Amino acid sequence: MLILRWVNRSPHPPGPGQLALPPEGADGSKLVRSIEVRRSARRKRTVAARLERGNLIVYLPARMSPAEETVWVERMQQRLEAKERRRSLNDSGDLERRARELNERYFGGELSWSSLSYVGNQNTRYGSCTVGKASIRLSDVLAGMPDWVRDYVLVHELAHLIVPNHSAEFWALVQRYPLTERARGYLIAKGMES
Repeated sequence: MLILRWVNRSPHPPGPGQLALPPEGADGSKLVRSIEVRRSARRKRTVAARLERGNLIVYLPARMSPAEETVWVERMQQRLEAKERRRSLNDSGDLERRARELNERYFGGELSWSSLSYVGNQNTRYGSCTVGKASIRLSDVLAGMPDWVRDYVLVHELAHLIVPNHSAEFWALVQRYPLTERARGYLIAKGMES
């Protein structure tokens, strides 16, 4: 966890571990350089945050306890960092390049898609394909898994562009990828299978 300087406009003092600023470049990230908490009596239940020139500004209800404040600040920082991580993954072009390679190898280069991206809102599966829009989304969790697992999920979703269900015809397409069973076993062990 990144320990950050805490600019506190809150009536509560910052908690332990929230005062130190890591040495420049210690964590390789300069996304959030400081955190500022702004409390409002008008804000009753909602929490919001935004990043402004490296300063994460978290808006909280005035009635929130110091413990709740710590939880929400950490949660909002994690959300911001996850969003930035997904943006970086998608902007790199690596996923698109790999999908083109797999399309060539296993589908003869015949497939096309309108969008392909990592997303953070897939909690029950690793990938999805909207056939009508030719849109493929992969859970950003895959970015931290072995490449051969991500490749399996890509092949699985690419196969849906041809067969939009899980019929025998579909699985015959997916089985072209030689590590299908191994990858499925890996994902089942992780608790989800695409």
